[in-house]
Amino acid sequence: MADVPIDSGQNSEMVKDQNITEEEDFSCENFQDGQLSYVGHDIESVPQKLIEDYSKVTTRLDLSFNQVKNLTGLEDFCHLQELVLDNNEIDDTTVFPRLQQLHTLTLNKNKLTDLEHLIEEIKSKFPRLTYLSLLGNAACPNQLSAHDKDDEDYSRYRYKVLYNLPNLKFLDSTPVTGTDLEEAKRVGPFLTVVRGSDEPHTFPEESPPSPSPYSPLPEAGRNDEHQGTFGKSKYVYYGKHSEGNRFIRNTDL
Repeated sequence: MADVPIDSGQNSEMVKDQNITEEEDFSCENFQDGQLSYVGHDIESVPQKLIEDYSKVTTRLDLSFNQVKNLTGLEDFCHLQELVLDNNEIDDTTVFPRLQQLHTLTLNKNKLTDLEHLIEEIKSKFPRLTYLSLLGNAACPNQLSAHDKDDEDYSRYRYKVLYNLPNLKFLDSTPVTGTDLEEAKRVGPFLTVVRGSDEPHTFPEESPPSPSPYSPLPEAGRNDEHQGTFGKSKYVYYGKHSEGNRFIRNTDL
């Protein structure tokens, strides 16, 4: 059976329907009073259309429940103050943009494991951050991320974060108190991980020990070619002249 060709009119209708679908997809976002929400669309990066249409007017951006790992384009959101990236694919390789105005960042339930690296990223990229939430990541040790973690593990994590980010007012939805900051200042230096070099250690080759200049032998008797002797002694002592016999009486014999 021969294939039935589709005329150009039908092709045009299909393209038109596809464009309408894409426009409807982007019309699903909710933008109001500077707040932009684009939740649950399985996107892996920030759509270019959102950047073009809303980057200059958005102060709060919610991209939760997607597959976001690449944050390229967020640097164009120059007035962004709040960024919600919960339930995405953000991990230790994700590069964060520099956002001068950002004061709120939530990264709950992502794939962050390296707390040291994340802290350095936050310090360099978000200088005004006061609210941070990392619940549900391996970098945040609590029962949401691992069942073998307890309150003591979380306390060490909390003090470590606050020691490095003392301007935070909230951490993981819990207010930061003056007591928290004092304790973080006290124990923080002991919670920092010192990373060693990745290069293998090399040890200098040991040179053979030099001979000691000291010798107990007199110079006349020093000779590098010593020869030992072995033989039997011909002298036998019978004890007749022993000084000890002077103290033995005849009656004791």
